[in-house]
Amino acid sequence: MKSLIIIILFSFSITAFSQETEKGKIKIEELPGVVIKRVGTDFSVYIPDNNADQRVQVVEEKFIAYDLGKDAEGYEEYLVVMEVKNGSLTATYNEKGKLVRVVENFKNVRLPSEVIYSIYRTYPGWSIVNDSFLYTQEDGDVIKKQYNIKIKKDKEVVKLLVRPNGEILKAK
Repeated sequence: MKSLIIIILFSFSITAFSQETEKGKIKIEELPGVVIKRVGTDFSVYIPDNNADQRVQVVEEKFIAYDLGKDAEGYEEYLVVMEVKNGSLTATYNEKGKLVRVVENFKNVRLPSEVIYSIYRTYPGWSIVNDSFLYTQEDGDVIKKQYNIKIKKDKEVVKLLVRPNGEILKAK
């Protein structure tokens, strides 16, 4: 009887640890934010963007790995700037070392498919000439997340303001 119970428990434990590994079979959820550092009772929260452009993700990962350490002590605000060829990430910390504000600005990024599809559906025959990505966060809340895109058809040029989900906010 004892061996039967052990065999049953063993078989349940094996099936509990097995899982499907093919993409699409396991639901993968991304965390809403990254706690960079704990400051007393406050947390420095940074919500990285799920941008399609790999260059933007590399800068965000380096920022998450950045350790402010003792550098910010004695200052009212401390500014961290990370620049790459196509843009920058700028972060402001307060006197306690808490992350207060993040501004990301990148040019000529790889656009999400929702944005491209929305533009070409709304403006057939137009071509994307220029684009930039602006992302702003304050105290762990996303304030602005948009693409500024310039499209052209013949000699006519239109500037668009588009959300990452493809919603066109403004056309000039």
